[in-house]
Amino acid sequence: MTPVERFRALLRIPTISRLDTEKVDWQQFERFVTLLSELYPGVHSSLTREIVADHSLLYRWPGASADAPTVLLAHYDVVAASDERWEHPPFAAELVGEGDATELWARGALDDKGAVVSILEAVERCVAEGLVPANDIYLSFGHDEETVGSGAQAIVALLESRGIRPALVVDEGGAVVEDIFPGVSGQLAVVGVSEKGITSVELTVVQDGGHASTPPKLSATARLARAIVRLDTSPFRARFSPTNLEMIRTVGAGARQPYRFLFTQQWLTRGILLAVFSRLGDETRAMVRTTAVVTRLSGSDAENALAEKATATVNMRVAVGSTVAASVEHLCRAIRDDRVEVTTLHPSEPSPISPTRGPQWDAVRDAILAVYPDVIVTPYIQLGASDSRHFTRICDAVYRFTPFEMSLAERGTLHAVNERIRVATWLRGIDFYAALIRAV
Repeated sequence: MTPVERFRALLRIPTISRLDTEKVDWQQFERFVTLLSELYPGVHSSLTREIVADHSLLYRWPGASADAPTVLLAHYDVVAASDERWEHPPFAAELVGEGDATELWARGALDDKGAVVSILEAVERCVAEGLVPANDIYLSFGHDEETVGSGAQAIVALLESRGIRPALVVDEGGAVVEDIFPGVSGQLAVVGVSEKGITSVELTVVQDGGHASTPPKLSATARLARAIVRLDTSPFRARFSPTNLEMIRTVGAGARQPYRFLFTQQWLTRGILLAVFSRLGDETRAMVRTTAVVTRLSGSDAENALAEKATATVNMRVAVGSTVAASVEHLCRAIRDDRVEVTTLHPSEPSPISPTRGPQWDAVRDAILAVYPDVIVTPYIQLGASDSRHFTRICDAVYRFTPFEMSLAERGTLHAVNERIRVATWLRGIDFYAALIRAV
């Protein structure tokens, strides 16, 4: 069986995690774990495996030394996917196209089974070559990253209890991208050195119900809608973090004029840059501020009854340099209504910033350049949350990089319909992990 066929077999297993764990089909997770041992005999004969928090996996590959271990981190759960609107069924793992343009369509191809299977392929290859890593290498595969990350938290607690402090952690995150900055041609490898905080905020309005034929002047749903509009029209303040500025300088050094001047002479152009980033696009706008967006709404259960309780869930991504508390305070000031109850759910602060110099950063950068020799490697602040935020408790060098080329259209399929990955870039991802394993 080829690497691609092994990948397809694992993508066909719908390991869908849900907040309501009673609705999770745990048999699919067990199928996935069982199949791993069948597909990767070298991994399972040379590495020890523990099952943590019932379904997360922790492998240990003993090295010549245990002093400076590395953790290769990924997750094998995926978000739900309905066949509706998909051009190819989400769990069929169909190959589409020919040659270098061949794509593999499936839920989890990018997020994050692509990384899980690339890591396993790289380890299987290195084991077959007889490689003994210089230091211990751990593989940590979470089962619920898409919900609460309890598996990763349990693995961190287990490592901490054993006195294990990794020298390096590499998780999903940035990728090989292009067309992000004006005036910059070629590809960028963006490596997350921190990530924004995350919290959900529930807005609730409770008031008398009744028949819809005699609505009050301001119904519960209208009051809630007004609060949402006020929040939507009160954006958080835009500002650059030190990592934002380092990224702009790094990328700008290779830009054509006048962009090179704009990006590198920040003592003079910072104000202009901030205005540009705020307007250039959704991704750059999110780089420089906390974001808040309503993702769920609920009201009455009947078409002809007034809602006695109307709720909205706001998903907030907290900028590095801010806090969950400050962001919630901004939200309360924006909605300006004491009748709207505000409840903070699952708060997680922005992550510490990992170094962009030193042996750990160099190992990641050099592995990228070994596979993508012409890219510009740059740090950035990751916009989405990942399991890596839990590892910052036991490691100072936590990096977020998925070693695949991702176009804007491909990035748009994350958590959406028609998720897919180019087979050629997935195979290069295996080479990245193999190069990293040899370096650490």
